[in-house]
Amino acid sequence: MTSHPTVIVSQAGPVRTLTMNRPQRRNALDAHLVDALDRELTAAEADPHTRALILAGSGRSFCAGADLQYFLGLHAELGSPITFLRRVSALVTRFETSPLPIVAALHGHAVAGGLELALGCDIVVAADSTLIGDGHIRNNLLPAAGSSVRLPRKVGDAMARWLALTGALVTPDQLAATGWIHTVVEQDQLSTAAHGVAAELARHSGPAQSRFKGLLFDLATMDPRQGLAEELDVFDAHWASNDVPASLAAFLDRKTKTPKPIPSN
Repeated sequence: MTSHPTVIVSQAGPVRTLTMNRPQRRNALDAHLVDALDRELTAAEADPHTRALILAGSGRSFCAGADLQYFLGLHAELGSPITFLRRVSALVTRFETSPLPIVAALHGHAVAGGLELALGCDIVVAADSTLIGDGHIRNNLLPAAGSSVRLPRKVGDAMARWLALTGALVTPDQLAATGWIHTVVEQDQLSTAAHGVAAELARHSGPAQSRFKGLLFDLATMDPRQGLAEELDVFDAHWASNDVPASLAAFLDRKTKTPKPIPSN
């Protein structure tokens, strides 16, 4: 397995892990890291043996947001970091729309752009000591990689407003009731827990899973009536192109061959 200097790639069966590797900067996002993640996502999607991804961070944090020194350099050179932020936003949308299910493994800090990366993933597993938040307003910034759109959907409007308008950092336990975080574990159990979740997702991989994930993205932004029609259209296309009847027949055949338990008196 190859690796990029800013992204370490590892494979365990059908699960591939992309580990952001700028530990000296708490994996803060710059163009090199964003481009590396984009390339490695493309490579994972093209690999028929990869059926689920984990996004993780090396060192002390998952990702502490955008590299603010890099921001200032872009300001000096271009007058604004907006071109770079369009690339970050596109990357997060790629995570959300990828045919592969993606697990975010959070530790240390998942703040601002780091939170936005996690919001683009399908499932979130977090170490219990992780600090999570939007945090943009602490530096007089606004989100530009989807936090204002995804955060209310993922954690609910009230919690989203608190995180957005105070810049507060909270622990995973404080977000547990929202349902956004799938599992909270001790730090030394994070990798094992993330791989367990990713392996379960990989076990159910296939065209149905990929299309269902696409529906979840599309329908989130549609009028409900349009969404219901879209759901039916995608079902029909999937049924026609993936021999669903054969899958159902095989399931029913297995069911009829399974002996029924004899009731005890």
